[in-house]
Amino acid sequence: MTHTRYAFVKANWHSDIVDQALKGFLELIPAEQVDVFDVPGAFEMPLIAQDLAKTGKYAAIACAAFVVDGGIYRHDFVAQAVVDGLMRASQDTGVPVLSVSLTPHQYQETDHHNAIYREHFVLKGQEAARAALMVTETRAKIAHDLAIAAE
Repeated sequence: MTHTRYAFVKANWHSDIVDQALKGFLELIPAEQVDVFDVPGAFEMPLIAQDLAKTGKYAAIACAAFVVDGGIYRHDFVAQAVVDGLMRASQDTGVPVLSVSLTPHQYQETDHHNAIYREHFVLKGQEAARAALMVTETRAKIAHDLAIAAE
């Protein structure tokens, strides 16, 4: 029996936090249905998501990153570019691309903050899995309804 396949793209920047989103995702979708791809940072996710979508192999693609203010550049611009790029990849290919890209405004790299964000990313991964499952089910129903209407 074939199972629906999903892709999970994760940025390696702050991987100790970002990897928790994959953990949450896999709590709801079996690992054998998920192909995992690592990218250097958030900025690379839209292109990889688009490439994956073009394969036609995945029902949905989840992308996870943690974009923080490092004091050097405007992280909010990066975050906006990433989310816009993910949406564009989804619209251009017709494959749902889900964002688990978080941009905290007051992030401090402390054990306390990191623990909070690790826990939060597990929840965000679960939310992405629920969204992937729901959008897959909804699209299947729409396709079924279109097939019936065409008869």
